[in-house]
Amino acid sequence: MLVRNLPIWTVVIIEFILAYTLEITVGSPMSFKLACKVFDPRETHPVLFETAIICATVGIMCPAMSFLAAFLYYPYYAGFNIFTLLANWIKLVCFNFPFAFFSQLFFIQPFIRTCFKAVFRRKAETTQTVNA
Repeated sequence: MLVRNLPIWTVVIIEFILAYTLEITVGSPMSFKLACKVFDPRETHPVLFETAIICATVGIMCPAMSFLAAFLYYPYYAGFNIFTLLANWIKLVCFNFPFAFFSQLFFIQPFIRTCFKAVFRRKAETTQTVNA
């Protein structure tokens, strides 16, 4: 294993940096382009368009991060075999994709939307009272 001998906090930092870099450089731009190919942002309801972006992001990031995890946690002590790497990658995608998809769709997206509504509602109310 590539990260076997490192302290756990180092592994978490490495994975966070890799995930953040991959999300910023590949995940977000590609998911927005994919959602724009399917839906027109000017004519589609914002919630539906946001859901399309989130689904595309999960579809891109889950296999990519699963591949990085399969590579980082590959049992190198047993020798390297490309088929073992691919089998581990497919296994990780099968484990991670359902959880990532449904948690993003049914828990994280509604929670973030509720938080943004609460924050910006207070800000709008404050601006209205100041203007009145």
